[in-house]
Amino acid sequence: MFVSPLPGFETLAGVVLLNTQIPSFVPIRYLYIYIFIKFVPQIIPMLSFNNTEVSFSGKSNNDLNRSYWLFKMVSNSTFVNLGKSLTTFAINTHLPIKGLIKATIFKQFCGGENIEECDKTIKELGKFNVGTILDYSVEGKETEHDFDACMTETMETVAKAKNDKNIPFCVFKVTGLARFDLLEKVSAKYNLSAEEQKEFGRVQLRVNSICKAAHEAGTPVFIDAEESWIQTAIDDLANQMMVLYNVEKPIVYNTYQLYRKDRYAYLRHSFELAQQGNYYLGAKLVRGAYMEKERKRAIEKGYPSPIQDSKENTDRDYDAAILFCTEHIDRIAICAGTHNEHSSMNLANLMNEKTIATSNKHIYFSQLLGMSDHISFNLANAGYNVAKYVPYGPVKEVLPYLIRRAQENTSVKGQTGRELSLIIKEKERRKAAKK
Repeated sequence: MFVSPLPGFETLAGVVLLNTQIPSFVPIRYLYIYIFIKFVPQIIPMLSFNNTEVSFSGKSNNDLNRSYWLFKMVSNSTFVNLGKSLTTFAINTHLPIKGLIKATIFKQFCGGENIEECDKTIKELGKFNVGTILDYSVEGKETEHDFDACMTETMETVAKAKNDKNIPFCVFKVTGLARFDLLEKVSAKYNLSAEEQKEFGRVQLRVNSICKAAHEAGTPVFIDAEESWIQTAIDDLANQMMVLYNVEKPIVYNTYQLYRKDRYAYLRHSFELAQQGNYYLGAKLVRGAYMEKERKRAIEKGYPSPIQDSKENTDRDYDAAILFCTEHIDRIAICAGTHNEHSSMNLANLMNEKTIATSNKHIYFSQLLGMSDHISFNLANAGYNVAKYVPYGPVKEVLPYLIRRAQENTSVKGQTGRELSLIIKEKERRKAAKK
C-alpha cells in the first residue's frame, strides 16, 4: 500500500485526475510523483534563511533602522561594557533615561512592561504565524514575597495563553521561585535544616501550582535550565512534574543544555525514565547561556569544567539530540531553541526525511524576540511551528536580561555580523523596490 507523503494528497490527486488528461488507470504512486514535480513547489515554500523580504516582513523601515543601529553598537565590546556601567549607574541614581531605554534596546528585545503591553507584539507575530512565549524576565529576587509574586505572574501567563492561540507555551525559571543557595544545597544533596526543608517544600508547591495550572489549561510549559551546580534540583523537579502531568500529552518540558558534556546522555536517560513511567518527555533543546561563568567557577573550585571542550563537540551533541528526538517523536515533544542556521535546517531536513508533517505539534522551533528573524519568519512561512521568546517586565527589573543580550551578541562569533548583513540586504532591497 502506498501512503501519501503529505496531508491532503488524496484530495489533490483527485482534483488532478479530473482536470488533466492522465488516464485513471495510472498507478497512484506515479500520480504522486507527478504531483510532487508539477505542483508541490508551488504549494510549499522552499525553506531558505536568506529571504530578507520574509525575514523582516513584520518590520517597518523605522524598525529596521533601529535594529541596524542597535546591532552596530553591540558589535563593539568596548561600547557594550561602557554602556553597561553607565546604564546601571543611571538607573540606580534615578536619572531620566527609562524612556530612552524603552524606545531602543527594550523595544528590540522585550514585549512590554506587563502582559497587557505585550498584546501588540503577540498580535504582530501572530500575523506571520509566529507564536509568542511570554517570559517574565525579572531576576535577582530572594524573598518569599518575590517568589510568590513570580509564581502568580507566571500563572497569569498560563491564563493568558489558554485563551490565545498565538501563545503556544509558557515558561519559568526555578530561580524565580527559590533561593539560589537553597537550590545549590539541594543539588549537592546536603542535609537541609528543618527550616530549609519547609522552604524547599514551598518551592515544590510553587512549581507544582504552575504546572498544574498549565495542565488544566492544556498549555505546555518550559522549565528553563540554569547553572550546572543548581541544575540537579531543577531536573528532579521537572521529572516529578512530568510524571504528574505528561501522561496524556506533553505539558511539562525540561531544558537540556547541549554545551554541557553530560546532557546528551542525560536526555537519553530522561527518555528511559519517561518510557518506564509511561509518560511523554518534553524537551527544550538549547546550547546554553552560562559558558564563561561555568568555566570560571570550575577553575576557581578546582573541578573539571562541565562545558564541552569545543564548539564542534557542542554542535555534535546538539545534532545527536535532535536526531534522537525525531526518531522517537511519537513519545517525545521538542522545542529546538537555537539561533544556529545549520541546526534549524538540519531539523527541517530530518522532518522531511522522516515524513514528519511541518505542523506536527511535537516539534517547535524557537528564537528570542529581536534576534534571528531570518530563521523564525522563514520557518513559519514554510509552514513549521515557530514561537518567539518574548521577555517582559519593568524596564529596571529586566535590565540584567537586556545587558546579557547585548553581551551575547558581542561574544557570539558571527552572530551580530550575520544580523547586520541581512538588515543591510533588506534595506537595499526596499530601496531598489521603490525605483
